[in-house]
Amino acid sequence: MSLEPVIRDGEHRNRPHVCVIGAGMSGLTAGKSLSDWGIPYTCFEASDDIGGNWYFRNPNGRSSAYRSLHIDISKPSISFRDFPMPERYPDYPHHAEILEYLHDYADAFALRDSIRFETEVKHAERLPEGGWQFELSDGSVEAFDALLVCNGHHWDPSWPDPPFPGSFEGPQIHAHEYIDPSEPVNLHGKRVLVVGIGNTAVDITSELSRKGVAEKAFISTRSGAWVMPKYIFGRPADQVVKTNPRISLKLQRRLAQVLPRIVSGRMEDFGLPHPNHRFLEAHPTVSSELLVRLGSGDAVAKPNVSELEGDRIRFEDGSVERIDAIIYATGYRISFPFFDPDFISAPGNRLPLFKRMFKPGIDDLAFIGLAQAIPTLFPFAETQSKFAARWLSGEWALPEPAAVEAEIAADEERFVAHYANRPRHTMQQDFYVYEDDLQRKVIPAGRRRAEAGVGRPLAGRAATAGREAGV
Repeated sequence: MSLEPVIRDGEHRNRPHVCVIGAGMSGLTAGKSLSDWGIPYTCFEASDDIGGNWYFRNPNGRSSAYRSLHIDISKPSISFRDFPMPERYPDYPHHAEILEYLHDYADAFALRDSIRFETEVKHAERLPEGGWQFELSDGSVEAFDALLVCNGHHWDPSWPDPPFPGSFEGPQIHAHEYIDPSEPVNLHGKRVLVVGIGNTAVDITSELSRKGVAEKAFISTRSGAWVMPKYIFGRPADQVVKTNPRISLKLQRRLAQVLPRIVSGRMEDFGLPHPNHRFLEAHPTVSSELLVRLGSGDAVAKPNVSELEGDRIRFEDGSVERIDAIIYATGYRISFPFFDPDFISAPGNRLPLFKRMFKPGIDDLAFIGLAQAIPTLFPFAETQSKFAARWLSGEWALPEPAAVEAEIAADEERFVAHYANRPRHTMQQDFYVYEDDLQRKVIPAGRRRAEAGVGRPLAGRAATAGREAGV
């Protein structure tokens, strides 16, 4: 069952009017799919241009891109199906090339025409009978039939909780603030501790530990990680190792256990702790540089922080190091500042959703790109956007509430249960399995429900919302 649109004459007038929040990667794919299906929409973007997280120095303050950032997934994997990356791009593009790619995508499909820049959604309220009203940063109130939330989940910094005991005299920043070794803190010639061992942590550690930058770079990890190189057998790693959606995921994970030992060796040989989880029970860390830096003595691995002691830090193995600055690469919280917390929130980064999109009991709301997708979020969000457009067109209907809850539980068991129980692993999805599941099962079943008349029409709810809001 294809995700592509099939629009029949006369159907445009029956489409709902949709609000899209955010013009980053997810918002752009949503806009493109809505346009393909002939669904009217308006995208509200707080910044002055598109790009979201990939807009370096985004004036809305929500980009986590640093100057040297390169994507850790290769060009073929990160490309949209409808708009492949140019051949001239390298295997692992720089953030400036990713932003250029998003600009080209927006221009190719005339997406800017439906985006209202420098207009932030301050408050989103769902009315009792459905439909939405939005308070905007320009003081206006507008009403829509349905809402697609595309505000991203790498912009609200998460700090150690509980905080490390003691106090520290030097500067402490989150990786979200990091630009380069000189900004926002001059780290040249300093002894710097990076807390965390995700992709951002190892990138920053590798950059700071180069000769002539920091005096010494330390990386502290509580749980360890399996560090995988960007290339295997001379090819991008994600092009060598891919999930087959028709084979048991459990079996594929079992067979993959030997892989990190073959391509990277023992983590203990580089001073890192042995990971407290098996391979693929936590998101792998991708770096072709960290192990070289550790093996060269330019970077030093440390266990978890035990206590902050002024200008020194004590670690759980009893060792103490003089430290001038700390960078916390400790992830991000899932946040929706436009929703009332008692309406929708994600404590502990947990927000159970049907197919990582639909919240049970709300039939005119969907989330795009709210997942930790393997290998990458770009085609995942594109697939979700096409799925959302089919739903908004009325050609797909949600299951009954009990079936929705059962499917959420089944997906949690399938994609998340084998991961370590941490906030960064609450939204895991395998793109290839997800896409196959939609096409073979979810879409055909939902189409049969729609043909049988299941669900309330979405079109026209904005008129009711507008009357109630006085718009």
